[in-house]
Amino acid sequence: MRRGRAHGVIRLIVDYGGIATFAAAYFLRLRFVATAGPLPWALAWGGAAPPDLIAATGWLVAGSAVALLVGLAAERRLAPMPLIAGGFAFIFGGLTLVLHDARFTKIKPTAVNLIFAAALLAGLGLRRNPLKWLLGEALALPDVAWRALTVRYAVYFVAMAALNEAVWRTQSDWVWVEFHTLGQWICVLLFSAAQIPFMMKHLKTHEPPPPPTD
Repeated sequence: MRRGRAHGVIRLIVDYGGIATFAAAYFLRLRFVATAGPLPWALAWGGAAPPDLIAATGWLVAGSAVALLVGLAAERRLAPMPLIAGGFAFIFGGLTLVLHDARFTKIKPTAVNLIFAAALLAGLGLRRNPLKWLLGEALALPDVAWRALTVRYAVYFVAMAALNEAVWRTQSDWVWVEFHTLGQWICVLLFSAAQIPFMMKHLKTHEPPPPPTD
């Protein structure tokens, strides 16, 4: 039981460590300030300092790196989804920090969602199914159901990319960060929950068929 709980904690860190660090840094206004004590810098938060999206992006990059290292040390491998998310955090976060332009951080979810949608649709075009590859061990669905579910998720990713563009282009940084760190997860939970009846309808069972009756 303890091993299972420890594994669950590690998965939470790997999957959500980067975005959680980003949210904390932005909303709590985390920053390092010079001190006159034995240490040259100290961590500060709150106060009169305004939220800083670019500074929070630095925490996102650092948090994503730490999360991946924790996963690599604990599991001896890098899971595909956290690796992809971390890679995009490094690319777009690095552009934000180097060019001092928060727009790169804001368009990162758009790029990630569009690439996920393209990968799913390209897989179907090549007679492959990336979604089945990711979830096949957890769900025993027929191929026709996997194809339908893949199309649904591809449409969802395109819709989320469009929604992200609408939010960051029309709303304040504060609203966009709330959407990015909380709203997106509510959307994915609601969408995934909406797919449960479809999956249950097509779920294969390993029970033997009933015996014939005379």
